[in-house]
Amino acid sequence: MQMIVAVDENWAIGLNGGLLVRIPGDMEWFRKKTTGKVVVMGRKTLLSLPGGQPLGKRTNIILSRDPGFQRKNAQTVHSFEEAKQVLAQYPSEDIYIIGGESIYRQFLPLADTVYVTKIMYQYEADTFFPNLDEDGQWKMIEESEEQTYFDLEYYFQKYVRK
Repeated sequence: MQMIVAVDENWAIGLNGGLLVRIPGDMEWFRKKTTGKVVVMGRKTLLSLPGGQPLGKRTNIILSRDPGFQRKNAQTVHSFEEAKQVLAQYPSEDIYIIGGESIYRQFLPLADTVYVTKIMYQYEADTFFPNLDEDGQWKMIEESEEQTYFDLEYYFQKYVRK
């Protein structure tokens, strides 16, 4: 199982239910990695997407505690355990956890790879991804050349569980 996330220098991922910044190169990288795959997200992450709609050309699984929550073109599950049962039918390498913070934290123990877009800036934020550099279970094994978007520098990184 993989995770994919964009973080700033403090491993921040969002503010007030939205991304910290939208970088077209990061969006394209995300699209290439996840198209044709299974994406798992929380309800708030779904609602932050354009039109609050599931991502096209992907199998969308939404975690929501609201028993009545449903979305067309997505499967809703209501617990971590139910999500694990649904995900068992898919190859692990086809599953991408895409947020938000609580979903990342629940699934991190099951992940073996995390794709990180590391943005070299410190944003005001209220949601964070666990700092993999401080977690002895993870090792960065790949890092792209420096990417730029206007005056922002960022890198595509791949972490694997040791």
